[in-house]
Amino acid sequence: MLAITKTNWTHKKLGDICKKIGSGITPRGGEAVYSNSGATLIRSQNVYNNDFHYEGLAYINDEIADKMKSVQVQEKDVLLNITGDSVARCSIVPESILPARVNQHVSIIRPQEAKLNPHFLMYYLVSPYMQKYMLSLAGSGGTRKALTKSMIEDFSVPIPNIETQTRIASILSAYDDLIENNRRRIQLLEGSARLLYRECFVHLRFPGHEHVKIIDGVPEGWEKKKIADVCETVGGGTPSTKNPEYWLNGNITWITPTDVTRNDSLALLQSERKITLSGLKKSSAKLVPPFTILMTSRASIGYFALMAEEVCTNQGFINIIPNSNTMSMYILYNLMNRVDEILLHASGSTYKEISKGEFRTFDIIIPSKNLLGQFEEQAWLLHTQVRNLKKQQLNLQQARDLLLPKLMNGKIEV
Repeated sequence: MLAITKTNWTHKKLGDICKKIGSGITPRGGEAVYSNSGATLIRSQNVYNNDFHYEGLAYINDEIADKMKSVQVQEKDVLLNITGDSVARCSIVPESILPARVNQHVSIIRPQEAKLNPHFLMYYLVSPYMQKYMLSLAGSGGTRKALTKSMIEDFSVPIPNIETQTRIASILSAYDDLIENNRRRIQLLEGSARLLYRECFVHLRFPGHEHVKIIDGVPEGWEKKKIADVCETVGGGTPSTKNPEYWLNGNITWITPTDVTRNDSLALLQSERKITLSGLKKSSAKLVPPFTILMTSRASIGYFALMAEEVCTNQGFINIIPNSNTMSMYILYNLMNRVDEILLHASGSTYKEISKGEFRTFDIIIPSKNLLGQFEEQAWLLHTQVRNLKKQQLNLQQARDLLLPKLMNGKIEV
């Protein structure tokens, strides 16, 4: 076991120990030239700290990719966002998306691996010290946050020997492997619930279906109703951000669409911001009960979440409170299966939005009481398992984040 202290480490400029540091290119024509397949085009929205988001990945054809050879991503490249609000976010490129290119908002950092372990570098860049430093540096030059190539090349990086770097990276990666394993299990569990819904209520292969008559496409004993008949719909609001009384030391969970779109499952455990009781009373935000169905209703429409506590949301939601707790999961999965339909009813010139009034007119088929009860029981059991895995995931992330700066400061033996 090696006792790591700062005296064991030298510091070098990043530019001196990398084979490549440089931003990408946005293809001529922008989004108009994106394809459904081909080489991956990585954008800043895909790069998060120690995490890569696959949602919204773009693709370009071979001809365009060939013109962008100079910004081709390689295995183990470190990706760093260099402009805008996502500046300083950093991750390792996943092998599964190669071949890939990056646009001009993302920088490729390719270490000389004999001198600098790529994962060690990534963990250093996402450490609290470097995040604070990069954000300060990015905001110092003008109106738009940006990190330049010369800034990145001048970063001073602590360099223990390569064996120590590898051990540190391995310790932190072990946490990430457990987090990723939980993420996959969550996807399987939620996928099982979706398949169960579709099998029973879309394909109508529910238990005992052989003995049930289908009348006008609906099994006998099922009812056609309106959304307004089976649930209450509640909007949200935002307290004035100019009044600190509404935000300072708030303890009421306040959800924004970003909290939901960045979440990797239906189980939402925390929010970025909280408001005060005064902020709640003096805005159009309203508290909704635990396990209310939170549905994003403007801009990014049709994302869903459940929280196990009272919450309020901003105005970008329709919050759905079923009239009976025996149909919560059924309503949730019914709506998740109808996102395209919901999008078709959205309107607006600045951004698309589905109004509560329009939403409440939607038809919904309610199955027999017995079948509804069976689905609720199974779906809630799956969701409970998902929520427990999410809690484990959060605990692992917190433990890793506490350990990371101590390893990077050389305060822990490895």
